[in-house]
Amino acid sequence: MSIMIPEDKILEIKHSSDILEIISESIILKQAGKNHFGLCPFHSEKTPSFMVNPEKQIYKCFGCGESGDVFSFIMKKNGWRFPEALRFLSGRYGIDLPSQEMTPEQKKIYQEKDHLLSLNQMALAFYRGMLLNNTLGEAARRYLAKRGFSQESIDRFELGFAPDGWDHLVNHLARKKVSLAVAEKAGLIVSKDKNRFFDRFRERIIFPIYNMNRQLIGFGGRIIQDKKAQAKYMNSPETPLYHKANSLYGIDQARIKCRESGSVYVVEGYFDLIALFQHGVENVVATLGTALSRDHVKLLKGLASTIFLVYDSDQAGISAALRGLHLFLDEGVDARIIVLPPGHDPDTFIFQEGPDRFKTLAKQALSAILFLIDSAVRSHGLSIDGKLHIVNEMAPLLSEIQDFVARALYVKELSERTGIDERAINEKIVSIKKEPAQPVAADAGSTSPPPPKEGPPIWQEIRQERWRMERQMISMLLQFPEMIREFRDHHLIDYFENGTLRHIGERILERDAQIGKESADLVTLVHDETLKRMIVELSLGEDVPWVKTSALQLVDQFITIKNRAKSTLSQRIKMAETQNDERLLEALLKEKNLHLMSMKKKTFIAGQR
Repeated sequence: MSIMIPEDKILEIKHSSDILEIISESIILKQAGKNHFGLCPFHSEKTPSFMVNPEKQIYKCFGCGESGDVFSFIMKKNGWRFPEALRFLSGRYGIDLPSQEMTPEQKKIYQEKDHLLSLNQMALAFYRGMLLNNTLGEAARRYLAKRGFSQESIDRFELGFAPDGWDHLVNHLARKKVSLAVAEKAGLIVSKDKNRFFDRFRERIIFPIYNMNRQLIGFGGRIIQDKKAQAKYMNSPETPLYHKANSLYGIDQARIKCRESGSVYVVEGYFDLIALFQHGVENVVATLGTALSRDHVKLLKGLASTIFLVYDSDQAGISAALRGLHLFLDEGVDARIIVLPPGHDPDTFIFQEGPDRFKTLAKQALSAILFLIDSAVRSHGLSIDGKLHIVNEMAPLLSEIQDFVARALYVKELSERTGIDERAINEKIVSIKKEPAQPVAADAGSTSPPPPKEGPPIWQEIRQERWRMERQMISMLLQFPEMIREFRDHHLIDYFENGTLRHIGERILERDAQIGKESADLVTLVHDETLKRMIVELSLGEDVPWVKTSALQLVDQFITIKNRAKSTLSQRIKMAETQNDERLLEALLKEKNLHLMSMKKKTFIAGQR
């Protein structure tokens, strides 16, 4: 069982963290008044509905309902538990945590990942030493020089070399007393049987692969002598650290430039990326021997609003663009296609033509739909059969475009290119949209959580008009804590009839009773997700600019209405008694009892932090 971390320490970490900084590393945010808005990372949307309020240090998506504080965001984004989010933020902002006792399973997972990260660093030091300081790396050094890569680029991307031979790294790790079974789990070595191990990477330039948080999660390797029996490129296998479906080479180096420029180039090779970097094009990432997945697209749209896919001029690149296009349409991303001249890849093109020519191609890049229309026309021709093929190929893609204006413009373009009437194309699209939806398998390797479901009935219940005044009172306390003393002095909590809102009010009073505690910290200190979301929503309220005068007016109005309701009920009971209306009297007494019961009800939620 983990040791309880003091609330003071949790709040110290929260107050040291910048929620705007943390969330801005995952999505693009634009300021609108006191708030910042962007596309929600937890569900697919095309219009920004995800809001971050730096002043209150909370976020809320008005599309899917997700909300919380900096801890909540880290946990949901990475699939972590609270202790993992706490450790991450404490490490980032240099705050010491008390030592913790973990369950055996937690300890095993944490130690394993930490051990694998250390092993990767040990392997990188070995590969770097081989490239830079060992005679075995001479051929690799000549190869890199011949390719035009500078020493600055080699150092920046920490390139290394795995020499020819079966056991250079194996022997190095053995001398370091490293468990070879663990090294195999890290993907560094391979076993022939239980007792024989050999190096996974041999006679290859080594490229360390980092994640967004600059953790070394795996390696890539490229042979320096083309051999028919060997694949040109090789990557680490899937490990507890490395998953190719949500990893991108160079993302740790590119993320800042991507946000500054609002765009990102996606290439297919390690050398393509390094060549572009060397020529000043630094907003670039590379896939790792796999097609773009939905997780890749989600990751990229958090960095840039426009994604340029850079392809060779062969049919394989066009096919790759076609396969991945629905991901960009689903995520509402502006994807553009750059097709290089025949015989070129990004590496050769940037060295021969220079960065200005590359940027000119980017300016001329077609949107993905226009590119595919152009490709379909060139591929199928404009015979009758060719036109049928073109429309059959494009209609399913056009049907996925939710923006009616954009779809109309693309239909018009397709009509003009093929000579087919726009109405006929639209009818084809409509017929596709009417077809029963087929079950769609999740993307391989996707780790994105499904959009959250709507809140439980109790959450909907407190939004009813009958609880409007009580909602306003709690919202006022969360946004204008100067009124907490007034609230306590007048015993206003006793007027609350809604058990949930009463419970939140009591928690606010408990927090304020402790010197130096802010009621806004309730979001962090509440464990239950439903209650946490309610507090976020109430903290935002209608964003009323509370001042003492308006707050006192609300309190007076609240007391008056509650006393009036109580007085009215008492008068009705007396009248029913006078008139000997037993049925009405029974109903009114029942209403009074229910009122008294609700006044005593303290909470509906268990499992508080």
